[in-house]
Amino acid sequence: MRLALHERPPSISIRLACEVLGISKSSAYAMQRKGGTHSCAMRPNLSRKDAPQPRALSKEESEHVLTTLNKPEYQDMTPYAAFMTLLTIGTFLCSVSTMHRILRRAKQSGERRCQRPPQHHAIPRLWARAPNEVWTWDITKLRTVDGIYLSLYVVLDLYSRYVVAWMVSIKENSALATQLIEEACARYPSASAKRVVHQDRGTPMTARGYLDVGAEIGVTMSHSRPRVSNDNPHSESHFRTMKYRPDFPGLFENVEHVRTWGEGHFQWHNFQHCHSSLAGFTPEQVFTGGFEKIAVERQSALDKAFAVAPERFVNGPPKAKRPPPFVAINPVVTEEGEIVKPDQVNFPTLTAAKERPPKLS
Repeated sequence: MRLALHERPPSISIRLACEVLGISKSSAYAMQRKGGTHSCAMRPNLSRKDAPQPRALSKEESEHVLTTLNKPEYQDMTPYAAFMTLLTIGTFLCSVSTMHRILRRAKQSGERRCQRPPQHHAIPRLWARAPNEVWTWDITKLRTVDGIYLSLYVVLDLYSRYVVAWMVSIKENSALATQLIEEACARYPSASAKRVVHQDRGTPMTARGYLDVGAEIGVTMSHSRPRVSNDNPHSESHFRTMKYRPDFPGLFENVEHVRTWGEGHFQWHNFQHCHSSLAGFTPEQVFTGGFEKIAVERQSALDKAFAVAPERFVNGPPKAKRPPPFVAINPVVTEEGEIVKPDQVNFPTLTAAKERPPKLS
């Protein structure tokens, strides 16, 4: 055997030669180091996969273990659970690792437990061309110095980012959410046939009572997909802006402290915040339509600047930007990068919301 290894052709590697001879590489290297007749007489070690294991289960025992694991009472259990269950009734077949090896050889080492099939949820596609067409809302947590988390409800107009309603509470439930949406709809009536309110799938947003009231007041309820973080991006973006403000306390003293701070924050957000997605207009200016007059004044200022020094505007006469003509959530984008309006938008994406009866006139 040593001679066969020593005189093998150069094109055959030591690894391939050991596989053909059925010995381990460590034995081949040991024979090369020792040399002489002693190495020829020594018994080489077989490779691990070919070496018999005296403590291994016999073929009949392995088949009995596999048959037992495939019985109806054990077929949905993991090897660990089956091992413990069998041990409880006084039966020991083999170790947990041996069960894994037997199942792996039988190609049954995957998930053994029954699982719910994958769920397919409709993608919410929201489209707003004017204020009061689509609202989005969410709840964020604010921590107090006592370690208690308060719930801040914020309802946002999708087209203008105008905060139409907000509320802070020590608890989070559907009754408060219903009251908030009802009061906001009464305060800002919609000129369109139906208003859409978009939210995630939290407990207050999916409660039957909340959905019933929404149907009664003529609101279409849209919900995000489960475990999808970007189906309600505008509300999440607002919370990010809010919590990164320089005056954000981080820790609040109590509910009254949140309300006092919230009045100042939402006043700033609605009437002073030059929103980058709104071409620098404030949410209140876009919500009320007052941006039209301001856009004319901005254009007049740009025209004067161009008349004084036209060489500074290399792209020609400047034009004052206006808010985008529409705002969409999950828009349909073509291969050329163009956004197209889908055939059906602003529809309920929750089964319970689809079951709501239409509003009676």
